[in-house]
Amino acid sequence: MGTIQLFVRIGGKLRSILPISDRWWTKFDLLRTLVRRDLEARYKGSVLGNLWSIVNPLSQLLIYTYVFSVVLKVKLSLRGLPANENISFGLWLFAGLLPWIAFSGGLIQSASSVIGQPNLVKKVVFPLSLLPLVPIFSAFIESSFGLMMLIFFVALSSGTLHTTLALLPLVWIPQLLLTAGLGYLAAGLTVFLRDIPQTLNVIINLWFYITPIVYPATSIPENWRNWVLWLNPLAAIVEVYRDFVLVGEVKHWGELGVAFTISGIMFIFGVAVYKRLRPAFADVL
Repeated sequence: MGTIQLFVRIGGKLRSILPISDRWWTKFDLLRTLVRRDLEARYKGSVLGNLWSIVNPLSQLLIYTYVFSVVLKVKLSLRGLPANENISFGLWLFAGLLPWIAFSGGLIQSASSVIGQPNLVKKVVFPLSLLPLVPIFSAFIESSFGLMMLIFFVALSSGTLHTTLALLPLVWIPQLLLTAGLGYLAAGLTVFLRDIPQTLNVIINLWFYITPIVYPATSIPENWRNWVLWLNPLAAIVEVYRDFVLVGEVKHWGELGVAFTISGIMFIFGVAVYKRLRPAFADVL
């Protein structure tokens, strides 16, 4: 649990650096507390504990690597990675799975974040704007365990650590904005339409396969490739993630810029809808 506590406590060090009002710091401290409790409760009583945050993505990695690399024999060659195609494909696949797992896991759980806390919703003084953010940040922090493992194996196999790792926050920002925007929208609508979480699961499954995660973007037909990379923000995020961690250079600055824009618009829209619906939450629940 020490590593999780380290992540959620880092924000406390920013108080002396960032010029933010005490009201916002109070909300931030409450959010950190809620995230820590959520992470602690997630694997409470289990034998492996927080190791499940590594075991879960690893199991998906092994399954997808076997299916696509061994059975379907998908070929992949990346500069700087070992010639063993299975190892290279596994690292490449893991780099794409990490942001997706953080996005999909946080979004699906945030959809039920309001209806799952009726007691907090009926408390007048509780800031309801924090509820959808708790599972989103919990999923993001959990994915960081897998990221550290990925960086270790990339360094072990290639013998180098790319300086582009320092640029990872540039891809985390649109990822979190997009997840939070959709999370606010789903959480607000779920209070009134309980079919939203199930519908979201279907959409997430479809979204997964139109995002180049288990297959390279070059395998998309050329007349569709630009549409996928430029209009699907997750596709751009996954590609840039791989650029930073695996390759050490960025080939998709333009796509990342568009992803920033789409994610920012989605965040503003999601927050606006959530705020519009929030006054009726207590009456419905």
